[in-house]
Amino acid sequence: MDRLSIYLTFMVGSVTTGALVVAVMTLGWYSWLAIGVATAIGFVIAWPISYAISRRIKRQDKGWDETKLDNVPSAIPDPTAREV
Repeated sequence: MDRLSIYLTFMVGSVTTGALVVAVMTLGWYSWLAIGVATAIGFVIAWPISYAISRRIKRQDKGWDETKLDNVPSAIPDPTAREV
């Protein structure tokens, strides 16, 4: 887990959830159940999409060393440390 994906989760979550709710309403489904299901789906897929975006950003960065990921001592990064 990296910090960039955590930050991206808030932005990606709001965009995907909003897009799904708009799509549901465009299809004419105005019930609370349809809107709730669209919101739940947007909430669930927000982190995997954010993680994929984070990995892609880091793969395209020439200054990022992908081999450092194997030497991470903990799943929770130290807030005072450099990006893992």
